[in-house]
Amino acid sequence: MPQYRISYSGKRQHAKAEPLFQRALAIRTETLGADHPSVATSLDNLAALYDDQQEYAMAEPLYHRALAIRTEALGSDHPDVATSLNNLASSYLEQRQYTKAEPLFQRALAIQEKALGLNHPDVATSLENMAALYRRTSRENTAKGLEDRAAKIRGMHR
Repeated sequence: MPQYRISYSGKRQHAKAEPLFQRALAIRTETLGADHPSVATSLDNLAALYDDQQEYAMAEPLYHRALAIRTEALGSDHPDVATSLNNLASSYLEQRQYTKAEPLFQRALAIQEKALGLNHPDVATSLENMAALYRRTSRENTAKGLEDRAAKIRGMHR
């Protein structure tokens, strides 16, 4: 989850958060280079802020750029790539672009299961994300199975 959600989202102070995220992005880009994975984190944070404001046209290219950076820098099977996939898919889910969201959620889950193991908390998050998609597309039984699996994983980590 992007860090700003802890300090700003609850207060809905997006106007204060945006210049801070833009500045963080500029600093990271300048000091680390445009293709550094930390730049991808800043891109994701700024995109999430735009998503919260339903500014999807501003968020989408940032998510795509973050995904490209992470894929190039870390490899296509890295858990951080799965994070970018989940972020973009979640944006599509909110926009009701289900056919775009589903393959991204599936790919993220596959990466996490392979890299982190079947019972990692991030796998549970991906299962919950996919379940939300399946509920919205009237696939209740499939959603229930994913939610049950996610709950079992969460129970292991309490």
